[in-house]
Amino acid sequence: MRLSQMKLFCVPLLLAATTPFPVCAEDLPLRQTPLPQTTNGVPHMQIGIDEVPELAEELLQTVSEFPGVSLGATRISMPGVVGFQFDDGVPLARPDVIVGGREFAHLHADGSLHASLDPALARAAVDAGWAVAHPWAMQRDGWEGFVMIFTPTTESELEVVIELVESSYSFITDRTLTN
Repeated sequence: MRLSQMKLFCVPLLLAATTPFPVCAEDLPLRQTPLPQTTNGVPHMQIGIDEVPELAEELLQTVSEFPGVSLGATRISMPGVVGFQFDDGVPLARPDVIVGGREFAHLHADGSLHASLDPALARAAVDAGWAVAHPWAMQRDGWEGFVMIFTPTTESELEVVIELVESSYSFITDRTLTN
């Protein structure tokens, strides 16, 4: 499916910042950085890509401010990976899309993330060069939007990556993030 055909799948990208961003999957900008190679199995990783430490720190700081989210050791990935977990009191509208426990995303040491997105947004993110489907994406109903989001290498890429993580939060909780 081409981005121009995504109008039927318009998915709000919920803004926690005041900067203008795409409000529908069809408007997701094309990523300008070359697509990294990834492994085809698990562990699912990028090949030959390093994180940009300042951008990773900014991402972690932003996610730490999401209401009802705690950062900590992953429950579903390799040691050293930072999991983004919903606190126990947070109601989940779509718990079936979470791969393990209450962890809706996690940040790898190379700066890439795994996250569960609305399937239409996941397709748009793949088409626009922001993500690749996880090898497990078609293993179980609800996991169709499970993707690896590539390492952001610039501030502008980080802004889009944060939008995708916010969208994961909102898709799973059915709640918007506000300032």
